[in-house]
Amino acid sequence: MPVVSLAKVATFPAVAGDLTVRVPLVYGKRLVTNRVSFGKLRRRSCIGHCVRSELQSPRVLGSVTDLALDKSVENGHLPKGDSWAVHKFGGTCVGNSERIKDVADVVVKDDSERKLVVVSAMAKVTDMMYDLIHRAQSRDDSYLSALSGVLEKHRATAVDLLDGDELASFVARLNDDINNLKAMLRAIYIAGHATESFSDFVVGHGELWSAQMLAAVVRKSGLDCTWMDARDVLVVSPTSSNQVDPDFVESEKRLEKWFTQNSAKIIIATGFIASTPQNIPTTLKRDGSDFSAAIMGALFRSHQLTIWTDVDGVYSADPRKVSEAVVLKTLSYQEAWEMSYFGANVLHPRTIIPVMKYDIPIVIRNIFNLSAPGTMICRQIEDEDGYKLDAPVKGFATIDNLALVNVEGTGMAGVPGTASAIFSAVKEVGANVIMISQASSEHSVCFAVPEKEVKAVSEALNSRFRQALAGGRLSQIEIIPNCSILAAVGQKMASTPGVSATFFSALAKANINIRAIAQGCSEFNITVVVKREDCIRALRAVHSRFYLSRTTLAVGIIGPGLIGGTLLDQIRDQAAVLKEEYKIDLRVIGITGSSKMLMSESGIDLSRWRKLMKEEGEKANMEKFTQYVKGNHFIPNSVMVDCTADADIASCYYDWLLRGIHVVTPNKKANSGPLDQYLKIRDLQRKSYTHYFYEATVGAGLPIISTLRGLLETGDKILRIEGIFSGTLSYLFNNFVGTRSFSEVVAEAKQAGFTEPDPRDDLSGTDVARKVTILARESGLKLDLEGLPVQNLVPKPLQACASAEEFMEKLPQFDEELSKQREEAEAAGEVLRYVGVVDAVEKKGAVELKRYKKDHPFAQLSGADNIIAFTTKRYKDQPLIVRGPGAGAQVTAGGIFSDILRLAFYLGAPS
Repeated sequence: MPVVSLAKVATFPAVAGDLTVRVPLVYGKRLVTNRVSFGKLRRRSCIGHCVRSELQSPRVLGSVTDLALDKSVENGHLPKGDSWAVHKFGGTCVGNSERIKDVADVVVKDDSERKLVVVSAMAKVTDMMYDLIHRAQSRDDSYLSALSGVLEKHRATAVDLLDGDELASFVARLNDDINNLKAMLRAIYIAGHATESFSDFVVGHGELWSAQMLAAVVRKSGLDCTWMDARDVLVVSPTSSNQVDPDFVESEKRLEKWFTQNSAKIIIATGFIASTPQNIPTTLKRDGSDFSAAIMGALFRSHQLTIWTDVDGVYSADPRKVSEAVVLKTLSYQEAWEMSYFGANVLHPRTIIPVMKYDIPIVIRNIFNLSAPGTMICRQIEDEDGYKLDAPVKGFATIDNLALVNVEGTGMAGVPGTASAIFSAVKEVGANVIMISQASSEHSVCFAVPEKEVKAVSEALNSRFRQALAGGRLSQIEIIPNCSILAAVGQKMASTPGVSATFFSALAKANINIRAIAQGCSEFNITVVVKREDCIRALRAVHSRFYLSRTTLAVGIIGPGLIGGTLLDQIRDQAAVLKEEYKIDLRVIGITGSSKMLMSESGIDLSRWRKLMKEEGEKANMEKFTQYVKGNHFIPNSVMVDCTADADIASCYYDWLLRGIHVVTPNKKANSGPLDQYLKIRDLQRKSYTHYFYEATVGAGLPIISTLRGLLETGDKILRIEGIFSGTLSYLFNNFVGTRSFSEVVAEAKQAGFTEPDPRDDLSGTDVARKVTILARESGLKLDLEGLPVQNLVPKPLQACASAEEFMEKLPQFDEELSKQREEAEAAGEVLRYVGVVDAVEKKGAVELKRYKKDHPFAQLSGADNIIAFTTKRYKDQPLIVRGPGAGAQVTAGGIFSDILRLAFYLGAPS
């Protein structure tokens, strides 16, 4: 008759033949062995099915209930209260011998009067134990070699840690346990099946071994320390395959009895494992060690529970998704509960329940960074006046791989029991409902379930409501796949107006579409469902908006020429100040010219971008560049900065805005191009939260567009806009005085770099005409560039010159006409100025050479300054004047830079 020896098992799977099991049960210092005979095991097989075993009439020769604990060896009872500190160390903390020594050092240095330490199995050991079960029930003989690996791992660790009698004692117990496991696994191998009790018994050994080794190491310091097999104390009742309920009354009784025989100042207890009310070994399921520690904290009424992990505390968001996430100093129990439910790596929600009853704070600490204070989870802190302290939103969490199920139909409204029928059908297939949202009209109910369960849910609902769908009472059962949940959590949200508005505004400004919304009346969390591909961007957007990190912009620069290169240098020089004082992180992740482009996810080093562009740049591809800037999920907001004058680049603006990319540009081609395209872009911009800034298209760094918008938005009416819009032409006519010829002044300006390489580009008036068109359209006029009258200063015979050099050579031949106009103007006390005019009353515009009195503001310009006069209903008698440098790389780049910063402020940076 085969015999298996193991601890704390009362039922076994069937194997062929007779089987008798010796069950040693250890309580305190007594060992009672019971023989349990399972009688004859009958095996039967079914064709096409796996072999199944049945158990015939088990005969219990000795009963667990017959056992009596030794009478108390001490007269006193378990002291409870603030003298106890409870620590919990996870598998990573006790992953090897060196880490076990570090843990022992933390325990020894804790100055609490009494300490209870809960430990997990060594790192990966629990997985190794589950693997043993899987191999055995698959009838894979390699379970034996895998078990030898488990033995060797713990034996080698013990040799590193212990010596003398402690080592010999541990190794002897280890060998006994391994022999018991070998026999148990053999039984599983024969049966081809492992019951839950078998599995729980096997996997719980890792905690037994780590607790014994840690206790022995602590004793080496000369302290009073013993170890506890939590199965002797903790009693739980399984409620489902993944949940158990602690029996605190019975556990307290057993703890009192255990302590009378094992009293010590330091107790090292096993995490994860417990017993059922029938004394059958079980586990607290995955993440059960934290739960064990919380139950122990409640049983001992400890003053604190410290959970040691490999992170510095609880973060405001997943640091793998939000690099700027911060460690939170405090969380309330409810906040921790909410964040853990929504997937944050905090604690399992059930861990918090036992300690809440006794107001025991939980501290999350990093075993590898003892200087970090960690995060304290406790009752919400209030100041002396009763105000709740700290930020309204503590953190954000996400759940991925979900599907949204939408059930809708007019027949649902006002019909009792519809929601009950929906969720009864969902329950029948065992699906987990993560979130529910229902319109108040009762026209629709939508809920989120894990994507892997949505097929079964869909089939169940279509089956349940087949008749309602056929009759039209329900219009559809819609499945929306590829969803994620984003939750904002904070106990103070309930008492802080505007939190929801800020949250949704941040998502809107990041161009995130929300599929569903849920918020409880407690307002501890706001939950939204978004597309899975938008989830990280949404997370970063809301995190940044609540000032938990900087406002970060992914910037793509197009055209690193004179203007673009100057802009990159300005961003480089100002980056540190923007980060420190304004919490703005402008991360240039892409630069592209006409032939080469450079991209970097973490941001290009702007101190050497020219060298990098030359050495590491790849062939330019605008679609690839666009996708790279937009596809950076780690930065919620992206902006394209077009520093070219290219019409092809301008034609991309609509697509960029449609894809949620903000646009900043000095390129005039889009706003002065075909009217229908301009109106299409502006209509899209108004309907979305994507921004389009183009201040530098008219006056370089001068605030012309913003001034015009300010007048219109405050209710003023534009009558006329008139100005000198070209820095080049301003310079030419400011210096076209005395006896100087016009060709001489043009040559001087070209030599100084004030003109385009071909001065005809300036003298044609096209640039000024584009600016007039832009201002006219901003004023509400529907003007086209082609229909605008423009006085071309290039003599007709020279317009067809093959080169700029030929033009400059022949220009003096045509000086007489302009010299004559200048003389006539001077004779009348006037000057010549090349201006653009928007006549809003007559709904027309013009570009022309005009004469002005010498006391007119236009006559008093110097250098290459621009000047614009706004005549409005408010500023009718004396126009509003904007004057300043209107050309040059520095001022133009400064205007673009200003627009980028304005975008950052719109997106949530403090102003």
